[in-house]
Amino acid sequence: MNRLTAPFIAIAMLALPAHAQVAPSAPALNLEQNMLLRCSAAFALGGHLQQAGSPQAAGWPPLAVGGREFFVRSSARLMTEAQLSREQIAALMMDAAQDLGQGDQLAKIMPVCLQVAGLR
Repeated sequence: MNRLTAPFIAIAMLALPAHAQVAPSAPALNLEQNMLLRCSAAFALGGHLQQAGSPQAAGWPPLAVGGREFFVRSSARLMTEAQLSREQIAALMMDAAQDLGQGDQLAKIMPVCLQVAGLR
């Protein structure tokens, strides 16, 4: 899944506002910011699975629009609040995606993320 995840997240990162690039050092994220990051990664992975026709993603609402909007808004918020650059968010997103790609982690977090994003 990692081989398939990288291009999808890279494409999604292009949607981030260019004015949101800030400081190079990444401060520690608080719980809410970490959840925004992990849910953004979950939606990117989930959207990719839905596009590929995966049975794992069949029970989730369509993530192409709502998931992407959450991803963009969350990334902009992280850039502002945590002073993260696009590159830092992309690296953190890749780490989160790799973690969520292990076992059934994506299936476990998706219900919480759908609720947080109001996508149910």
